[in-house]
Amino acid sequence: MNFPLPETVDALKGMIGGEITALRAAVRRNAERPLDGSAGTELTSPLQSLAVLPPSAETDGTSPCLCGAHEPGGSGVCSVLAAIPVSAVLLEPVQDDSGAILDFRIVAGNRVRSADWLEAPDHQVGQRFLEARPGAAHSGLLAALADVMDTGKPLDGLVVDYTEQRLGRIHRAPLLYSAARCGEQVLATWQPVQSQAELLTIDAQFLASMGWGHWDLLSGKVTWSEGLSRIFHADVRMPWTLEQLCDALLPDDLTALAEFLSSVLAGEEPAWTRIRFLVLGELRTLDLLGRPVTGTDGRAWALNLVARDLTPQIRSRRRLAETERESDRLRRQTEAERRVADALREAILPTHSEALAAVGLTVAASYRPAEPDAAVGGDWYKCRLLPDGRVLIAIGDASGHGLDAVARMAQQRHALAGLAQTGASAGEITTWLNELVCSDPAGQTATVVVGHLDEDKVLHWADAGHPAPLLLRDGRATSLEAEQRGPLLGALPGYAYETASTRLRQGDLLVLYTDGMVERRGEDVTEGIARLTHAVAATSLVDPRGVIDALLDDPETVGHEDDACLLAIRVD
Repeated sequence: MNFPLPETVDALKGMIGGEITALRAAVRRNAERPLDGSAGTELTSPLQSLAVLPPSAETDGTSPCLCGAHEPGGSGVCSVLAAIPVSAVLLEPVQDDSGAILDFRIVAGNRVRSADWLEAPDHQVGQRFLEARPGAAHSGLLAALADVMDTGKPLDGLVVDYTEQRLGRIHRAPLLYSAARCGEQVLATWQPVQSQAELLTIDAQFLASMGWGHWDLLSGKVTWSEGLSRIFHADVRMPWTLEQLCDALLPDDLTALAEFLSSVLAGEEPAWTRIRFLVLGELRTLDLLGRPVTGTDGRAWALNLVARDLTPQIRSRRRLAETERESDRLRRQTEAERRVADALREAILPTHSEALAAVGLTVAASYRPAEPDAAVGGDWYKCRLLPDGRVLIAIGDASGHGLDAVARMAQQRHALAGLAQTGASAGEITTWLNELVCSDPAGQTATVVVGHLDEDKVLHWADAGHPAPLLLRDGRATSLEAEQRGPLLGALPGYAYETASTRLRQGDLLVLYTDGMVERRGEDVTEGIARLTHAVAATSLVDPRGVIDALLDDPETVGHEDDACLLAIRVD
């Protein structure tokens, strides 16, 4: 095949058809050529030649027939049973007085066993068929053989699910039976529908996504394995020709398939390629290995192709690539959000200024997100010296998580810083904060404790749905009490929050916290507050940083399911 490769599917099909036509013409010429060189010599058919052969020199024509009932040199059917490659018996009907067939007697049989648990037919000569094959009656086989005898119509490929109990064990095998009438007898053959090796081969094809096919270019017969039929979603009894394969070809792979078929038809072996086909609208990618079947002239007269379906692997790789791309996108997004959150944390949760120490306060704070990868959430605190000499103390929790909660937290914290510059009381600042949160279209709520510590160390504070601060004094911890705790920010527009006052002493330690330190799933929050109060008292420390570190190291208090924030202030 030295002509140019085709550029269209029709041209490729024409190339294949031309090669097959040339092959058949060459074979016909060789078949019609006389063997002795004379033009008038006629060859007899193999069957005609066989009919005039003399008796074998080994037997001298005196060997008895297999059944022992025919004369030496006879032509009984049973004399050829040994040449049949599947299990075969010659059956003689056993009839009742009315002529109805009750059973058959095995006249002759060959030595081919169709299953390892079935006896060879030649060992059952002389037995009744139902005695030798007890499962024949219930399987319908006996009735089918009787019909062959009565009507003379051959039995062609009856599948019998044959079951038999032998030596205390039950055996089963699907057998394919064929039978024909021979005078007053019936010749019956059978073989496994599929051998164990064939069944395992089918399973192996399924597991490996493989299949193979054979294309006889002379006769046009095509044979496919179960695996190849599964790949192309075709009936194994109706395999595709090479031209039909071309019709399913992806146009971009035309050249690759043309080169592949050209190599195989030219007798080159083995040829390999990767081809894509459109099968019922689905793109399938196959690795093809082709091997020609050549004659003595070196010309390919048949093709064997082995195909491996790579479609499941390609799909898996594609899904994996998509998953990796999505994971990478989420990772980049998370990293970006973390960088933003880190920047926000540094901006809104700074370290404490030396100005607080100048007015006799030692302060420490800590923020612990519920998720280790999160840099900051909705919890916040503030502690700073105001121009009028008071110290602003606040802690809050904006509901939600992620950047939305961070945005609301930053808004509330900066609003507090601005309102604190007015000189207003803690109750007034909390009331204004409530109006700000109520006006938020998101409809989210928040909690907060806002307080001022004046020069006389009196804490004036207001509470909007937040846990009250803890006071550690003389080794005993208690919650500060307010006459009236207000509702959550954003819950009641127009609500006026009141200010409570608590005088602090030298050495007192004030601990403010968010609900993440005390809330547990399935537990009343008062139990969590009692647990934290006991933990603060148990520290036996007055250093703010030491107290916070002890609380965060305590397994009873660190297992928070929400963001948690701690602010500790000691009066020096």
